Amino acid sequence: MFVLGRQYLGMIHPWHDVRPGMQELALPSHFRSIIEIPKGSSNKYELDKQTGMLRLDRVLSSAVYYPANYGFIPQTLAEDNDPLDVLVFCAEKVPTMCICEARAIGVMTMIDDGQPDHKIISVLINDSEFEEYQTIQNFPKHTFKMLKRFFEDYKQLEGKTVEVDEIQPVERAHEIIEASLVAYSEARQSGAL
Repeated sequence: MFVLGRQYLGMIHPWHDVRPGMQELALPSHFRSIIEIPKGSSNKYELDKQTGMLRLDRVLSSAVYYPANYGFIPQTLAEDNDPLDVLVFCAEKVPTMCICEARAIGVMTMIDDGQPDHKIISVLINDSEFEEYQTIQNFPKHTFKMLKRFFEDYKQLEGKTVEVDEIQPVERAHEIIEASLVAYSEARQSGAL
């Protein structure tokens, strides 16, 4: 149930009402994610935090497309005051607002508008093409060169620059996920969200 003001919209809020954990698979290594942008898209969709709907933020100005399915981990709060971003690698495009079960394999951190912006790198659990990928070392090196280049370029024609660090191992991803789960819980309990 989601209430906007006094109006009942009859739907759940994907950030607040979807549980990030799964039975028999422990957080932070395994989690649910909500897809906002299918891989191959040049549209930048974002969760509208108030309504829980997707909003078209913009069409990317550069001739680039998302190299993986992109979304967020529910009930997390990242340092940029948004849900924690996640890239879900799998063989197919995943439609927007689809709940996926994923496993973390690493993290990429950007500096965007002066703030750290972590992107958890994960693989879809039920995809036989990616089930053997346990760490970032299992991926071809070119995959992460493309990923890094995408995030360096995707705002360039808008006159914005983004710094992208090297991909970090899964242990760092787990730390970031845990911190974001705690930050979300504290913000909800204090009434900030």
